[in-house]
Amino acid sequence: MWGRPILRDSSSMHKRLSSREGMDLLDREGNSERSQNGMGQEGTQPSSRLSLPHVCVATISSFLFGYHTGVVNEPLESIALDLGFGGNTLAEGLVVSICLGGAFVGCLLSGWISDGIGRRRAFQLSALPMIIGASLSATTKNLEGMLLGRLFVGIGMGLGPPVASLYVTEVSPSFVRGTYGSFIQIATCLGIIGALFIGILTKEILGWWRVCFWVSAIPAAILAVGMEFCAESPHWLYKQGKCVEAEAEFERLLGGSHVKSAMAELYRSDRGDDMESVRFSDLIYGRNFRVVFIGSTLFALQQLSGINAVFYFSSAVFKSAGVPPDVANMCVGFANLLGSFVAMLLMDKLGRRVLLLGSFMGMAVSMGLQVTAATLHNQASEALYLSVGGMLLFVLTFALGAGPVPGLLLPEIFPSRIRAKAMAICMCVHWVVNFFVGLLFLRLLEQLGPQILYSIFSSFCLMAVFFVKRNIVETKGKSLQEIEIALLPSE
Repeated sequence: MWGRPILRDSSSMHKRLSSREGMDLLDREGNSERSQNGMGQEGTQPSSRLSLPHVCVATISSFLFGYHTGVVNEPLESIALDLGFGGNTLAEGLVVSICLGGAFVGCLLSGWISDGIGRRRAFQLSALPMIIGASLSATTKNLEGMLLGRLFVGIGMGLGPPVASLYVTEVSPSFVRGTYGSFIQIATCLGIIGALFIGILTKEILGWWRVCFWVSAIPAAILAVGMEFCAESPHWLYKQGKCVEAEAEFERLLGGSHVKSAMAELYRSDRGDDMESVRFSDLIYGRNFRVVFIGSTLFALQQLSGINAVFYFSSAVFKSAGVPPDVANMCVGFANLLGSFVAMLLMDKLGRRVLLLGSFMGMAVSMGLQVTAATLHNQASEALYLSVGGMLLFVLTFALGAGPVPGLLLPEIFPSRIRAKAMAICMCVHWVVNFFVGLLFLRLLEQLGPQILYSIFSSFCLMAVFFVKRNIVETKGKSLQEIEIALLPSE
């Protein structure tokens, strides 16, 4: 199951199916369009166990994303003292935020890289700057070396998650595509919690922060090596004209009895599609504008809800309640993990749209609790309980839908021709809005006060509810072609 496939010789190996071959294939399938799922189901479901190991290896990139997001939280003070910039808040802020700049660059390039060299090689390429960056950060003697290492890590962080969303969508049978897509969010949560656990010893052992960075090189190396034994995306292979290789990978992922119907699905979605190189202009106007707008807006609203402000500055709220920062971070991390597990169980039962609606509504209510807490000036204990409870509920409800669903939903609604590059553009919107929310949160909190600021966040959550109701179609159990037709009707 894990070895590279032995390919059958065929003259069609490096070209797409001709019209005659495609029509013959469709004729042989008969009524497959009614009976199949998105990965070529014929009467019976393909085994979900075949694709599971490939999905698990891919989600290591999301684990690394979470780990590097949280790795400097606990050790930052020790890093600053050891490298000689203790008390310099600007330098400390750069160590944390320079990853965002690298992530933006990696994310911007991810679509072109994954379309150019394939999903597997893109994963391996994302692991390389993470290994280099972790090594630089672990061995540096000065601030400049730390910043360079964090910049390299950021590039890998930006490249990996969009490719993971693409890969999981393209290799998973549609009846478990939501469940497997939730693994990305779970892996991210585990990465954050893992970084917090390892960072606990920073104050106990001198120089332990260097170990925290070295540890991250291990999963990055596992990702690079493990991808060598994983299947390439059949969708990408088909776009490259490698039909026999696509068939071989479908056999590894679904089983031999589902290969023909899966190939027929690819042919149906390919008919009439212009397969020339996708230009940036193709993504921002014309028939593709609507889906790219939906994806970008969904990610923008996710960030404008205030979730990363909560992640970045939750320690201050818990500290005022007498909770140590490391315990506070763990509480937030486990609330996020719990919600992600519940989302995994419900994703293919309730569907993406229901989870998004419930999640954003729950986040609006949670922010309402924060607003109420901010008004209780004369009841300090009640205000603290409401503030802490509202924050944990906010993280929990975020993890139920607003966290995991966009990364899964967008590769589903994007046509195959633009999928990788459109995902890159939408993730760039995510990083830009994330950056400005983190940059401006404390200033706005000081200028506007918690009541007004949290009310604004709650309003964005309610705005997201109306946006989802109006624009998001349910993709649960549907083939990628059926979703494309619903969003991009024939002209």
